[in-house]
Amino acid sequence: MKDREILDRISKGDERALDYLYKKYYKMMTNIVLKNNGTLDEAKDVYQEALVVFWQKAASGKLVLTSKISTFLYSICLNQWRKELDRKSRLSSEEVDKEEYQSHDEQERYKIVMQCISELGETCKRILTYYYFDGLNMSDIAEKMNFANTDTAKTKKYKCKKKLDSLIKERYTTTDFFD
Repeated sequence: MKDREILDRISKGDERALDYLYKKYYKMMTNIVLKNNGTLDEAKDVYQEALVVFWQKAASGKLVLTSKISTFLYSICLNQWRKELDRKSRLSSEEVDKEEYQSHDEQERYKIVMQCISELGETCKRILTYYYFDGLNMSDIAEKMNFANTDTAKTKKYKCKKKLDSLIKERYTTTDFFD
Protein backbone atom coordinates (compact mmCIF):
# COMPACT_ATOMS: atom_id res chain seq x y z
CA MET A 1 0.00 0.00 0.00
CA LYS A 2 1.15 3.51 -0.75
CA ASP A 3 1.02 6.22 1.93
CA ARG A 4 -1.90 8.01 0.24
CA GLU A 5 -3.94 4.78 0.15
CA ILE A 6 -3.19 4.13 3.82
CA LEU A 7 -4.38 7.62 4.77
CA ASP A 8 -7.53 7.20 2.66
CA ARG A 9 -8.32 3.90 4.35
CA ILE A 10 -7.74 5.34 7.81
CA SER A 11 -10.02 8.28 7.06
CA LYS A 12 -12.71 5.70 6.24
CA GLY A 13 -12.08 3.84 9.52
CA ASP A 14 -10.49 0.78 7.90
CA GLU A 15 -8.56 -0.87 10.76
CA ARG A 16 -6.80 -3.17 8.28
CA ALA A 17 -4.65 -0.16 7.37
CA LEU A 18 -3.54 -0.03 11.02
CA ASP A 19 -2.71 -3.74 10.95
CA TYR A 20 -0.75 -3.21 7.76
CA LEU A 21 1.27 -0.35 9.30
CA TYR A 22 1.87 -2.32 12.48
CA LYS A 23 3.36 -5.25 10.61
CA LYS A 24 5.24 -3.23 7.98
CA TYR A 25 7.16 -0.99 10.39
CA TYR A 26 7.24 -3.16 13.52
CA LYS A 27 10.93 -4.05 13.39
CA MET A 28 12.09 -0.56 12.45
CA MET A 29 10.08 1.15 15.18
CA THR A 30 10.78 -1.29 17.99
CA ASN A 31 14.51 -1.10 17.22
CA ILE A 32 14.44 2.58 18.23
CA VAL A 33 13.69 1.54 21.80
CA LEU A 34 15.73 -1.67 21.82
CA LYS A 35 18.87 0.16 20.65
CA ASN A 36 18.38 2.79 23.35
CA ASN A 37 18.33 0.60 26.47
CA GLY A 38 14.68 -0.43 26.25
CA THR A 39 13.03 -3.81 26.60
CA LEU A 40 10.92 -5.53 23.98
CA ASP A 41 7.76 -4.84 26.01
CA GLU A 42 8.66 -1.15 26.24
CA ALA A 43 9.36 -1.11 22.51
CA LYS A 44 5.98 -2.67 21.74
CA ASP A 45 4.20 -0.18 24.01
CA VAL A 46 5.94 2.79 22.45
CA TYR A 47 5.14 1.58 18.94
CA GLN A 48 1.53 0.86 19.86
CA GLU A 49 1.13 4.35 21.33
CA ALA A 50 2.73 5.89 18.23
CA LEU A 51 0.29 4.06 15.98
CA VAL A 52 -2.66 5.23 18.04
CA VAL A 53 -1.42 8.83 17.87
CA PHE A 54 -0.96 8.49 14.12
CA TRP A 55 -4.38 6.87 13.69
CA GLN A 56 -6.12 9.60 15.69
CA LYS A 57 -4.43 12.40 13.77
CA ALA A 58 -5.05 10.76 10.40
CA ALA A 59 -8.67 9.88 11.20
CA SER A 60 -9.40 13.41 12.39
CA GLY A 61 -8.37 14.83 9.03
CA LYS A 62 -5.93 17.20 10.76
CA LEU A 63 -2.81 15.36 9.69
CA VAL A 64 -0.69 17.22 7.17
CA LEU A 65 1.90 14.68 6.11
CA THR A 66 5.08 16.36 4.89
CA SER A 67 7.12 13.16 4.92
CA LYS A 68 6.63 9.43 4.52
CA ILE A 69 4.45 7.69 7.11
CA SER A 70 7.49 5.73 8.29
CA THR A 71 9.36 8.98 9.02
CA PHE A 72 6.39 10.38 10.89
CA LEU A 73 5.98 7.19 12.97
CA TYR A 74 9.73 7.14 13.63
CA SER A 75 9.64 10.66 15.06
CA ILE A 76 6.62 9.84 17.24
CA CYS A 77 8.34 6.71 18.59
CA LEU A 78 11.58 8.57 19.22
CA ASN A 79 9.81 11.39 21.07
CA GLN A 80 7.76 8.97 23.17
CA TRP A 81 10.83 6.94 24.08
CA ARG A 82 12.69 10.11 25.09
CA LYS A 83 9.77 11.08 27.33
CA GLU A 84 9.77 7.62 28.88
CA LEU A 85 13.53 7.76 29.52
CA ASP A 86 13.09 11.17 31.10
CA ARG A 87 10.27 9.85 33.29
CA LYS A 88 12.39 6.86 34.36
CA SER A 89 15.28 9.15 35.15
CA ARG A 90 13.12 11.34 37.38
CA LEU A 91 11.67 8.33 39.16
CA SER A 92 15.03 6.75 39.81
CA SER A 93 16.45 9.99 41.19
CA GLU A 94 13.66 10.32 43.75
CA GLU A 95 13.97 8.40 46.96
CA VAL A 96 10.65 6.96 47.96
CA ASP A 97 9.90 5.27 51.23
CA LYS A 98 7.81 2.37 49.92
CA GLU A 99 6.31 1.49 53.27
CA GLU A 100 4.80 4.96 53.45
CA TYR A 101 2.90 4.45 50.19
CA GLN A 102 1.45 1.11 51.13
CA SER A 103 -1.33 0.67 53.65
CA HIS A 104 -4.26 3.06 53.90
CA ASP A 105 -3.24 5.53 51.17
CA GLU A 106 -2.69 2.74 48.67
CA GLN A 107 -6.07 1.24 49.47
CA GLU A 108 -7.72 4.62 48.94
CA ARG A 109 -6.04 5.05 45.55
CA TYR A 110 -7.13 1.55 44.58
CA LYS A 111 -10.74 2.41 45.49
CA ILE A 112 -10.62 5.58 43.37
CA VAL A 113 -9.29 3.69 40.35
CA MET A 114 -11.82 0.88 40.77
CA GLN A 115 -14.69 3.38 41.09
CA CYS A 116 -13.65 5.08 37.85
CA ILE A 117 -13.21 1.76 36.04
CA SER A 118 -16.72 0.74 37.09
CA GLU A 119 -18.07 3.85 35.33
CA LEU A 120 -16.49 2.97 31.99
CA GLY A 121 -18.40 0.92 29.45
CA GLU A 122 -18.54 -2.83 29.86
CA THR A 123 -15.90 -3.43 27.17
CA CYS A 124 -13.39 -1.08 28.76
CA LYS A 125 -14.13 -2.43 32.22
CA ARG A 126 -13.43 -5.99 31.07
CA ILE A 127 -10.30 -5.13 29.06
CA LEU A 128 -8.68 -3.12 31.88
CA THR A 129 -9.58 -5.71 34.50
CA TYR A 130 -8.22 -8.54 32.38
CA TYR A 131 -4.99 -6.65 31.68
CA TYR A 132 -4.17 -4.89 34.94
CA PHE A 133 -5.74 -7.12 37.57
CA ASP A 134 -5.90 -10.58 36.02
CA GLY A 135 -2.54 -10.19 34.27
CA LEU A 136 -3.77 -11.49 30.91
CA ASN A 137 -1.71 -10.76 27.82
CA MET A 138 -3.19 -9.04 24.78
CA SER A 139 -3.69 -12.24 22.76
CA ASP A 140 -5.67 -13.81 25.63
CA ILE A 141 -7.76 -10.65 25.92
CA ALA A 142 -8.39 -10.61 22.16
CA GLU A 143 -9.60 -14.20 22.38
CA LYS A 144 -11.81 -13.62 25.45
CA MET A 145 -13.33 -10.48 23.95
CA ASN A 146 -13.73 -12.01 20.46
CA PHE A 147 -11.61 -9.30 18.81
CA ALA A 148 -10.23 -9.82 15.33
CA ASN A 149 -6.63 -9.89 16.56
CA THR A 150 -4.15 -8.82 19.22
CA ASP A 151 -3.58 -5.42 17.60
CA THR A 152 -7.27 -4.59 17.95
CA ALA A 153 -7.11 -5.54 21.63
CA LYS A 154 -4.05 -3.33 22.12
CA THR A 155 -5.72 -0.37 20.47
CA LYS A 156 -8.90 -0.78 22.50
CA LYS A 157 -6.90 -1.15 25.73
CA TYR A 158 -5.00 2.03 24.93
CA LYS A 159 -8.22 3.96 24.28
CA CYS A 160 -9.84 2.59 27.45
CA LYS A 161 -6.77 3.54 29.50
CA LYS A 162 -6.96 7.06 28.09
CA LYS A 163 -10.66 7.27 29.05
CA LEU A 164 -9.80 6.08 32.56
CA ASP A 165 -6.97 8.61 32.86
CA SER A 166 -9.29 11.42 31.76
CA LEU A 167 -12.00 10.38 34.19
CA ILE A 168 -9.58 10.26 37.10
CA LYS A 169 -7.98 13.59 36.15
CA GLU A 170 -11.33 15.36 35.88
CA ARG A 171 -12.49 14.11 39.28
CA TYR A 172 -9.35 14.01 41.37
CA THR A 173 -6.22 16.05 41.85
CA THR A 174 -2.63 14.89 42.10
CA THR A 175 -2.77 15.44 45.86
CA ASP A 176 -5.51 12.79 46.08
CA PHE A 177 -2.85 10.33 44.98
CA PHE A 178 0.37 11.80 46.34
CA ASP A 179 0.13 13.53 49.70
